[in-house]
Order: sequence, then C-alpha cells, then structure tokens
Amino acid sequence: MTANPLHSMREEILINVTPQETRVATLENGLLQEIYIERVKNKGITGNIYLGKVVRVLPGMQAAFVEIGLERTAFLHARDLVNNREDTLTMQQHDPDLSISALVTEGQEIVVQVVKDPIGTKGARLSGQISVPSRNLVYLPGSNYLGISQRIQEPETREALMESLQTERAALNIEDGFIVRTAGENAQPEEIRSDMAFLVRVWDKVNARKKEDKAPALLHASLPLAMRTVRDLVWQKVKKIRIDSKETFELVTKFATDLMPDALERIEHYPGGRPIFDLYDVEEEIQRALQKRVPLKSGGYLIIDQTEAMTTVDVNTGSFVGQLNLEETIFKTNLEAASTLAHQLRVRNLGGIIIVDFIDMGVEEHKNQVMRTLERELSKDRTKTHVNDMSPLGLVEITRKRTNESLERLLTAACPACGGRGIQKTAETTCYEIFREILREARQFDAEKYLVIGSPDVIEMLQEDESVGLADLQDFIRRSIHLKVEPSFNREHYEVVLM
Repeated sequence: MTANPLHSMREEILINVTPQETRVATLENGLLQEIYIERVKNKGITGNIYLGKVVRVLPGMQAAFVEIGLERTAFLHARDLVNNREDTLTMQQHDPDLSISALVTEGQEIVVQVVKDPIGTKGARLSGQISVPSRNLVYLPGSNYLGISQRIQEPETREALMESLQTERAALNIEDGFIVRTAGENAQPEEIRSDMAFLVRVWDKVNARKKEDKAPALLHASLPLAMRTVRDLVWQKVKKIRIDSKETFELVTKFATDLMPDALERIEHYPGGRPIFDLYDVEEEIQRALQKRVPLKSGGYLIIDQTEAMTTVDVNTGSFVGQLNLEETIFKTNLEAASTLAHQLRVRNLGGIIIVDFIDMGVEEHKNQVMRTLERELSKDRTKTHVNDMSPLGLVEITRKRTNESLERLLTAACPACGGRGIQKTAETTCYEIFREILREARQFDAEKYLVIGSPDVIEMLQEDESVGLADLQDFIRRSIHLKVEPSFNREHYEVVLM
C-alpha cells in the first residue's frame, strides 16, 4: 500500500491575532505552506447555514438566486439542491438536467449552506446538501449516507470506522448520514458516538431557529478562524500550535478542552516581543507570494499571472545552463518547477483553472517524470486538485477547488494608474493623445487659448522633446497652448481646458 504523503509531514501552526484580523500560517519543516486570513470587516461565510428566500428561478441555467441577507443574492444550482446524495444520483440518472422548476419556486423559503464565499462580482455559492463538521465527523442531516474520507486508505481502518459509524448511529437512534473526516482516522467508537451526539444537538438548535426566524436569516455561523484551525488542521503530525494572543489562547484552550483534549498539550501561548510571523519569516514569505516572478534554486524561474478567468504559469530556464546538455537543463528546470508550483498554489491559494507552460522536452520519459513529480506534490494539498495530461506543446491544465479569494486578491487591489493591466502608456503616447484632443476641440469650439493639465513627466516631455511639435500645433490652430503640472495625475490622466 502507498503511504499517505500527508502523514509524513511534520507541521507547526502559527496564529497571529490583532483586533482587525486573525492570520493562520501552517509550516512544514519551517517552510510556509498555507496562509489563512480572516478580517473582522469581511469575515468569510463559507459553512454558514441560512434560511433563504428564492427570489428568481432560471430554468435555462437550472439554477436559482436566493436572498440570504448579503449584498448580492446567492447562487444555487439544481444539482446542489437535493439534500440526499443517493436521491441526487437517482435523479441524475432519470433526469440529467435536474429541473430546477420542479425543485423550488419563487418566494419559497429554503435552508441552504454557503459552500463558496462571494468572489469578485459573483455572489456566494449555495448548497441544499447541508453538512456540519466536528472534530472527527461531518454530519449530513436529511441524508442516510455513511462514508469515510478518501485520504484514509488502509482497508482495515476503513472497515473498522464504517462498523463504528453503523453501530453508534444505531445506538443513538439516528437516521441521518455521517462521514468520517481524515482527522478521525484513529477515532475510537466512544469518540464517534460523542461527536454524533454533539452534531445532532447543533442541528436541533438550527431547526429551533428556523421555526423562530423569517427569511433571510442566519441559522448557524461557522466557527472563528482560530477555532476552525484547531478543529480542522490539528492532526497527529502537528507538533505545536502557537498563538500570540492571550485572550485567543484561552478561548482556543477552552474549545479544545471540550472538543479535542488530545490537542491541549500542543497549544502554546507565544508571549515574545518580536511578532510571531516575523520570528518564523512568514511576513517575508507572504510578500514573496505577491510577486509574479518566483525564483527556482537552479537559477530558473516561474512567472505566475492571475487573471479573471484563469491563472497562467510560465516556466523559464533563466541563468541555469546545466552541466551536460540543453535537454538536461530543461528537464531539471521543469522538475524543480513542478515541485515549486505545487507549493505556490497552496501558499497563494490559487483556484479555478491553472495553465502551466513547461519548457518543451524531447524525451518522453522526462515528460512522465515531470508529471509524476507534479502529481506527487499536489497530493499534499488539502484542497482538491485535478491534473490533465501534458499536451504536445508542454501545456498542463490543473483545476483546484476555489472556495474563497486568493492571497493576491485578498491583500491587493488593482493599480489606480494602470487599472490592473500592469503596464502604462508612455509619456510620448500621452503627448500625442493630447495633440489629437486639442485638434478635435479646435474643430468644434472657438476658444481663445488652451490649457493642458498633466502629470510631471508628460508636461516635461511637452516642454522638452515635443516642444517643436507643440509649437507647430499652436501655429496650425492659431491659438496659444499653456501647460500646467498636476502632481496627483498619473501618466495617462490629462485634461484639455478651453479658455
């Protein structure tokens, strides 16, 4: 049997808390693997359960828009609506389109769960398949499905866990479904029973709120980031959880005491004067993760460009020339790029479609080794990924599940000067645009003179390199043109004022 690569890693978790935000970093052998950020002003809502109201049904899209109390209505597809996984499969076999009109009507109140935060201009993505997680289990109210995490691969372990699920569910007289999470691989029957009872109590509270409230209403909120981290990420391979806030440390300790006492000895308060992210070089890693260029150890590099539709990754040899021949150089660069790319996807939280342009390789076995390396490194990712075969041109398409904004989108905004293009017009180009604008105005209006207001470098070019052109234009329109510097203007911003 192949060992699960997740179990071979040793991790530390750092939790940095300020009044405005909570940040969590997972480290493997001291190297940043993932960064999670939750800000008070725009806290993520994935996992929240709402009582929503259907405001629009779209049969052509097999979807509906649901009001749940957010700025934008949320999106619900027919295939995500059926609350029983076996029912879903049956309906798909008989009706692949899953007619949304037969499932919901406008004005109907419905219990839904957010599975993807609002991203950009898109509203939240919803599901009618409710799931409530605990330490070891995921509860599926309204379903009778029993399952085991795919990451638990040992057949004997899977069989024992399934037996525990069936036995404890029957003992508690529960008919709903459960899935054993990866963290529950070593859970004892009494732990499974305890989690089941806890989750049923949570769901009872949700149902009680549903009876009391009117749509749209929040029925159940997901845990704060610090608690979710301890619940979801603290496996046996995690050595320490260090928290730099005394208050959050006490809250997390209390949470762990109630839900997962085995983690208590690994939770520490960090009282040091130096910021915890600085101590572990996490701040520096975050800044590097915002750069397009990612250097490789050999001298090659990646260029990562995130667009609205997809992310593209270009692999380059750079200064790396190898010791034998060009094919060896390309092969080693691609191998290193495959490993580095998998790490960058996690750190940057890149999702959706990722297109990787590896350097063309002439040896088929080299291509196979690069693909095996990429797949092995991606298997360490907690987020679901899928890799397609390499095309004849060396292109590889990767899909990675996206549930919230990438690190770049979370921490940065489009440049106001270039509008996010990453480039600006030259000062010369802007000067010629000004000349054309003055000609246009001169044909339409009878002004006595013109005033051009522009950025310092554009005005300087009009006074120096383009002074002859400016003089010729004044002679042509028989009007004087005056110049004025506006320091706040960017190079593409100018005004032509008629006087």
